[in-house]
Amino acid sequence: MSSSLRQWFARVLVLTQLINGALCWGKEGHYTVCKIAESYFEEETVAAVKKLLPKSADGDLASVCSWPDEIKHHWQWRWTSPLHYVDTPDYRCNYEYCRDCHDTHKNQDRCVTGAIFNYTMQLMSASENSDTTVHYNLTEALMFLSHFIGDIHQPLHVGFLGDEGGNTITVRWYRRKTNLHHVWDNMIIESALKTYYNKSLPLMIEALQANLTVQSYFLYEAPVPVCL
Repeated sequence: MSSSLRQWFARVLVLTQLINGALCWGKEGHYTVCKIAESYFEEETVAAVKKLLPKSADGDLASVCSWPDEIKHHWQWRWTSPLHYVDTPDYRCNYEYCRDCHDTHKNQDRCVTGAIFNYTMQLMSASENSDTTVHYNLTEALMFLSHFIGDIHQPLHVGFLGDEGGNTITVRWYRRKTNLHHVWDNMIIESALKTYYNKSLPLMIEALQANLTVQSYFLYEAPVPVCL
């Protein structure tokens, strides 16, 4: 199971990098990233992922990739809201984990990069040592990680503190008044579906797959973030 989860994580990461710029990350964007990633799974990876998915998913990872967005406004899940993004100081065009990865109360590690590290470690440690599985909900870890890998590749989920990741920047998208963050989260892909794909998400996914070239990917052991 260890190698399967490593392969799954690497493929989702590579695919989000390849698709970045073509999609934004509302429900359709997350579904698309996970659906394309699934198409690259080997049999061992498919089995490992299906073992962790809830019954409601019917074996389809993409169907639950938006779950973290669906639950974050419920009171018992509000603590997850800061895990969807990370903001940097205004006009500082670099990211520093210890400076930037915290929530509004300055609680360290509570941002999208911290969440990706946390849920990756949960899945990897559980796959390497079966004794640790009782300490984590691996189904939730899989769904959170699948979602957050998508979030971190949405440009305004890694934005500036001053404009709250584009949420306070008012824009017009065609005739609709909205904010810049919402344009990226939903409206770009909605317009693309209507204009180019006859409102068909499967057709758009098929077109993206036809244009993807995945030659190779590599695995690496990320250093453990330590803030002094």
